[in-house]
Amino acid sequence: MSKKRASLVVQEDFTEIFTDASTESKREHTEVITIEQALRIITRHMKASGRRDRTISDYEVHVAHFSEVTNVIYLNQVTPEHIYLWLSSMDVSNQTKLTRLKCLKAFLNKCADYGWLRNRFWRQIQIKVDSQVKRGAEEKDVMLLLSLMDLNRFVELRDATVLLLMFRTGIRIGTLSALKEEHIDFNTRTLLIDGSILKNHQQIHLPFDETIERLLKALLKQNAIVRKDRGENNSFIFISFKGKEMKATQANSNIQKRINEYSKEYGLRNLNPHALRRGFANRLLKKNANVALISKALGHSSLDVTTRYLHLDKKEVAENLRSYL
Repeated sequence: MSKKRASLVVQEDFTEIFTDASTESKREHTEVITIEQALRIITRHMKASGRRDRTISDYEVHVAHFSEVTNVIYLNQVTPEHIYLWLSSMDVSNQTKLTRLKCLKAFLNKCADYGWLRNRFWRQIQIKVDSQVKRGAEEKDVMLLLSLMDLNRFVELRDATVLLLMFRTGIRIGTLSALKEEHIDFNTRTLLIDGSILKNHQQIHLPFDETIERLLKALLKQNAIVRKDRGENNSFIFISFKGKEMKATQANSNIQKRINEYSKEYGLRNLNPHALRRGFANRLLKKNANVALISKALGHSSLDVTTRYLHLDKKEVAENLRSYL
């Protein structure tokens, strides 16, 4: 190194000189960040990473409600008492409280991951919820409803296809709303679903039977007529009567509403999107499919979620165990 350059090198160790100031600065920054600022940053990052609109909306609604009820502005002011106060303000079931608490906890965990909070005290806050048995839809009820629907009408043909597809493949209604013609392979009678439209973002192939094949082919032909009549150009399988794409929330609302109307009119119970998925899971179990296969078909994140779908009463458990003795 030249003498000129060597003269620019300071022969002194300043490593520790600003350490305390830096630490204090970080501490002060943590103290001044507000819940509103943290929520804005986190939801922006969630949007950028492709998280579902519904998930982001839940964060915005529940965290904002927490701040409003407790009058807490800054993150470092949040205490267990604030969370209990928030929970006590709700006139809802414990199950609903638990769902909202999970959302708040997820938000606080992200804040801790970002270095805005030091102690994850909220982990110890729990809500006791009595487990309620949610049974799956019965095949006889599904078939009865399908027999009562007028498949010569476009909307009822569409709804019938949705109903049977959910019951026979376990597909979520949100995924159904995003299905396009390119996802159908009629040669192998399989739905080739890519991860971009699935909740767990993992690709899956779901086989379907001859009845669903016939319904799908009839629906695609009718879709083409509706789109041409309405001047629309898309390849979605499940469209509105105006030929437009049905968003997940719209599909869930409209189709669920129609199923409810049929159920009330004909005295049918337990027919809804979740019950149809549970019915699919139970049908597989009765055909001796293992839980791992059922979990994969349902797109669950863990086997624990799947086991909650597969309710077996005590007598049924005993009879199943007896076959292994």
